[in-house]
Amino acid sequence: MRFVNFTFAALLACCLFAVSPAAAQTNMPAQGDMHGHQTPAPAQGDIHGHGDKAPQGDMASMDPDVKAHPSCPLCGMSRGKFAHSRMLLEYEDGTSYGACSLHCAVLEMAVSLDKAPTRILVGDYGTKKLIDAEKAYWVIGGDQPGVMSKRAKWAFGDKAAADAYIKQHGGQLADFDAVIKAAFEDMAADTKMIRERRKMMKAKQAS
Repeated sequence: MRFVNFTFAALLACCLFAVSPAAAQTNMPAQGDMHGHQTPAPAQGDIHGHGDKAPQGDMASMDPDVKAHPSCPLCGMSRGKFAHSRMLLEYEDGTSYGACSLHCAVLEMAVSLDKAPTRILVGDYGTKKLIDAEKAYWVIGGDQPGVMSKRAKWAFGDKAAADAYIKQHGGQLADFDAVIKAAFEDMAADTKMIRERRKMMKAKQAS
């Protein structure tokens, strides 16, 4: 299994958490450790502007990983609703972490440098089934907005599906290392975007 160097990522993540109101207001899990391993926070809808709460009867909510981690501990998003972008980190100590997106997954990996992932899984954009993130065919960019990120980063288990997506929506084929790097390159701009959306939502709710 390849291991990406997250040292620079950890520094960036810590800086973002220190200055970001969004991070300060993150829903912490009711039980479990400080990173939400195994015991995620209850879903509270979309707090950053990506639509509404997950619809009832979402088929992805039946998947074991979504049952175990129904919402992202970092942002509170429904992993069933965002099954096409969700990620699952399995650690060598037997714990696991379910994130809504690559954005939240890389932050978790950056601040958990003492925990080595044995497997990193991601939802296939088309089938919504979990696939090996390190072996997936990733597409960066295109005309579709990403989850927790302006620049989309989608995973496909089949190269033909990735090529078809690029033909229809644009984007660039990439491997896992490249997509991890892209996620951190976009972190500052994406954090600003999320903060602005949260501010708009709060203003709308107050009016």
